[in-house]
Amino acid sequence: MGAMNCKDPANPHFHDVGVRASCGNNFPIDGYNYRRKVRHIYHSQHPLNLITRNDETGIGIQEQGESNFVFNKCNWCGRDLGNTFYRCSICGFCLDLDCSIKTPPQTITNPKCHHHPLHFFPRPFLLPCDACGLVNISEPVYTCSQCHYLVHQSCIDLPREIKITRHPHRLSYTPFFPPDFSTCQICYKEIDIKYGQYFCNHDGCSYVAHSKCATHKKVWDGNELEWEPEETNETEDIAPFEKVGEGLIKYFCHEHHLKLQSYDRVRDADKQCEACIFPMDSPDFYTCMQCEFYLHEVCASLPRKLCHASHHHPLFLEPSLPNDRRLCSTCGRLFTGFQYTCSRFDCHMIMDIRCVLVPDISTYKCHVHPLFINTCFESEDTFYCQGCKGPRKTRKSRLQCTQCEFILCYSCATLPDEVYYKHAEHPLFLCYGEDVDATYWCETCEKKIDPTRWFYTSSKCCITIHVGCLLGSSMYMKPGFKLCHVGCTLEVVRNSGNSRPVCSCCIKRCQDLVYYKHQETSICSKVCVFRDESRRTFSLGLYINPDPVGARDPV
Repeated sequence: MGAMNCKDPANPHFHDVGVRASCGNNFPIDGYNYRRKVRHIYHSQHPLNLITRNDETGIGIQEQGESNFVFNKCNWCGRDLGNTFYRCSICGFCLDLDCSIKTPPQTITNPKCHHHPLHFFPRPFLLPCDACGLVNISEPVYTCSQCHYLVHQSCIDLPREIKITRHPHRLSYTPFFPPDFSTCQICYKEIDIKYGQYFCNHDGCSYVAHSKCATHKKVWDGNELEWEPEETNETEDIAPFEKVGEGLIKYFCHEHHLKLQSYDRVRDADKQCEACIFPMDSPDFYTCMQCEFYLHEVCASLPRKLCHASHHHPLFLEPSLPNDRRLCSTCGRLFTGFQYTCSRFDCHMIMDIRCVLVPDISTYKCHVHPLFINTCFESEDTFYCQGCKGPRKTRKSRLQCTQCEFILCYSCATLPDEVYYKHAEHPLFLCYGEDVDATYWCETCEKKIDPTRWFYTSSKCCITIHVGCLLGSSMYMKPGFKLCHVGCTLEVVRNSGNSRPVCSCCIKRCQDLVYYKHQETSICSKVCVFRDESRRTFSLGLYINPDPVGARDPV
């Protein structure tokens, strides 16, 4: 906070927040110097005194001889007061420290959202804001005395025109909607047409979104486009290849021509798509006429510039590079295929191809309702994934049900439905959990399988396997790829020998489909790669996080 004289009438709090530690009337807490006695716009009738509460009795220490009233909630925002807060000795009004440092202006003469002056309403308000339709008791409210308009302070300057990555056209703010529009295309909840929202004004387009959803920090990039000309490159895709003949293309990152072929139903583990690293078992795929370069037709058609619901900036397609090790920002998996990255220097968003192919909203076999990509949550949130049945660290986004509390992490949402297992004659299929008392045993680790969690099974072969045991943590790592490690280079090696090597980090047999090798040293998994990197870095006098986000994910 800026420096201000404690007794200066220009101070908007009058005798509120001081900043000079030398002032005897200041009380320093967490870097702020709070005045012991204040006048605040939230309670202009009487002065407020700084109170320290007794932990055992809940009574203000300064008033133990005068009152036995226990203070719990802030009268403005309704949150817990904490041990130190402001209280009015005349009427008992209490204000927590967070609310005490807010100083909204009393009058806004030329508001962006309204044609009349707006005046601060000095009471917590329990009616919906006309701009966003939400009730937020902790948000300062402004009113218009001429037309009874009510608006949150944060909604006064809502942008009039914006562009979000979830829609190809710009969105415009409007104070109400015609009855034809009913569902927000970001949170998929009902829209109340009486309140302000964002909509697309292109002919034939019915896209609409809540004000708070459209301007959420993980949805909108913060750029207001009113009076800005609409550029053609806002909506155009950059083609990834050029057609040079019938079934023949020139791909942007490969020097040879690629030819379209049909899948002959013969599986070859050595043939993997360069983009998604999955086997070439799709109906049609492209193959290089001169070298071992393969692409699924779907992967080859992905645009070089992409707007995805998981990120609020455009993403650009990049091929895999030698020694380039990456973690997907949405699923947390280590991968070597193509990636979509954000071009902003201060943004580190990376998505692998499997996660990019997840649509904004879709139906899944594991749930009766559609699931949509949700990014409108706080960064510190955790959630319970219905696939791996555990609390997960919040990443950039997750998949959430439109009608109930069902949530999936990206790791589970992108699991393949069908997987071939070398010891099974028939393919294994993903089972989405069973509510039964039956006992299942994993074919690989010989441990019990929790039937409520997802697993792979084949009724024809009577085989059940944990997801992690079958796919491992390196399912997106292509054999033969080399990546930089501290003091050496690791090569990804297919784990198909007669005996499994011992990991030099955890001293256990390498169980995954691939492992990492340097000379005579073997490392079994992503978790051990980071642990070994931490050990090597410490030996050099440096430090690295031994367990980065996603390192302990089951797949």
